[in-house]
Amino acid sequence: MAELYPPIEPYDHGMLDTGDGNLIYWEVCGNPEGKPALVVHGGPGSGCSTGIRRYFDPGRYRVVLFDQRNCGRSTPHASDPAADMSRNTTEHLLADMERLREHLGVDRWLLFGGSWGSTLILAYAERHPERVSEIVIAGVTTTRRSEIDWLYRGVGRFFPGEWDRFRSGLPEADRDGDLVAAYARLMESPDPEVRSKAAIDWCAWEDAVVSLEPNGAPNPYSDGAPADLLALVRICSHYFAHGAWLEEGVLLRDAGRLAGIPGVLIHGRLDLSSPSDTAWELARAWPDAELIVIGDSGHTGSDTMREQMRGALDRFAGR
Repeated sequence: MAELYPPIEPYDHGMLDTGDGNLIYWEVCGNPEGKPALVVHGGPGSGCSTGIRRYFDPGRYRVVLFDQRNCGRSTPHASDPAADMSRNTTEHLLADMERLREHLGVDRWLLFGGSWGSTLILAYAERHPERVSEIVIAGVTTTRRSEIDWLYRGVGRFFPGEWDRFRSGLPEADRDGDLVAAYARLMESPDPEVRSKAAIDWCAWEDAVVSLEPNGAPNPYSDGAPADLLALVRICSHYFAHGAWLEEGVLLRDAGRLAGIPGVLIHGRLDLSSPSDTAWELARAWPDAELIVIGDSGHTGSDTMREQMRGALDRFAGR
């Protein structure tokens, strides 16, 4: 196992009122006088895990974690069909991050995350570069529609049986159209059995895509609690059906706005769900980023990837 820091507990936490009916859970760990860092979780809709705290030197970092809208400990939870998804967009999340920064009195912070968190980090940093000291990303994505199409259609050539089952989970009339949008509609069904089956089918497909990774855990998506799976799939399908409300390719096009922000991009060469060409394109467009490709890792990571993640954070701790 990769050598990480010992487990730590938050010394402060709370619920941030967004003013529109949402409450965002946040917590702070480590050294109150340390270097500020914000953990931006993936999914969208996975919530923040306690294990991610262990990548930071608790004596040198003031680590802020939060659960994005409608997932984790934030309320209302997306597993509740009454939760209003129209108030959960990329713009809402960017505003929440700024509101949290101001609430905690942070001037500039390091951003750390991966997968969907990568997209949100890049969107935030390109919007507010003066508020970002460094960036560390493990598993680079920009949520282009081309990336979404690959994940829910193109990569099916490697898993034809599993992809056919994913497609067959939809009504017959939807099977040749936009599969992600069709799943998003199922997740808004008033019938709890329809929502539950759609969430199970979606997670089975996600598990299949990462199933060849030599150092990944089996069934990383399906193993969650039922309410968390419902929230994850409802939020994921909601975001991906709308291309995360981002102009196609905008995060790569505007990567020049990151000039002067040191970054480390850590990406698994065996990542079928998010192939490494996106990480390579970003590294070319962002002059201050270092790309590290991990030969034994896919999307779910490996000890080698975890060592590189901790190493990058250790290097930035003293800046």
